[in-house]
Amino acid sequence: MTFQRARTEEQREIRRRAILDTASAMLDEMPVAEVTLNELSRRVGLAKPNVLRYFESREAVLLELLDRLLREWLTDLADELAAGVDEDLPMAERAAAVADVLSRSLSGRVVLCDLFGAQSSVLERNVSVEVVTRYKRASLDRLATMTALLLKYLPELGENATLFSLQTMLTAGALPAYATPPPSLEAAYQAEPDLARFHLELEDALKLGLTATLLGVLPRT
Repeated sequence: MTFQRARTEEQREIRRRAILDTASAMLDEMPVAEVTLNELSRRVGLAKPNVLRYFESREAVLLELLDRLLREWLTDLADELAAGVDEDLPMAERAAAVADVLSRSLSGRVVLCDLFGAQSSVLERNVSVEVVTRYKRASLDRLATMTALLLKYLPELGENATLFSLQTMLTAGALPAYATPPPSLEAAYQAEPDLARFHLELEDALKLGLTATLLGVLPRT
């Protein structure tokens, strides 16, 4: 892919989308740590200085991609909750259904989970105050959207709905590292099956973790 010089706002937006789409495709192939600005520039067909005209750093690209994937997930999650949770069920059964929907939904979005995991330790480090402030403001909107979705099906959460939303994102960011071991660790698991208890199935681990968190924040009956 090669581009002529962008002269209009529409052309600049096309460049930005191309950079984000390319970064997303790279994350389907490799972990966050292996996505470099040099390789991103090569794949998108722009010189590195030209990529930096649109995003100030690799981390700025991935932060914006994280926000885009989060928005897309929340849009899909609204439909998934509507299909998977009966609002007339007792609270405990609704909570189990919500945890089931969340775990199934997130386990199918490994790139989103990986970006959650890298957010505070990597992505928010090499960016300006302006970029990280813009990202955090957007995150507040996403958090409000998720909180409203949860309260629709579990109004009993009350003010704890925001806390549970945050915990869901933190859990989703932490568990994939245990579900996708590197080749050396996978070989160790095969050589010594007892060690494989440290290997988690992502959907099952998410469901257990989110169910336990929900039980902790819901009111006792």
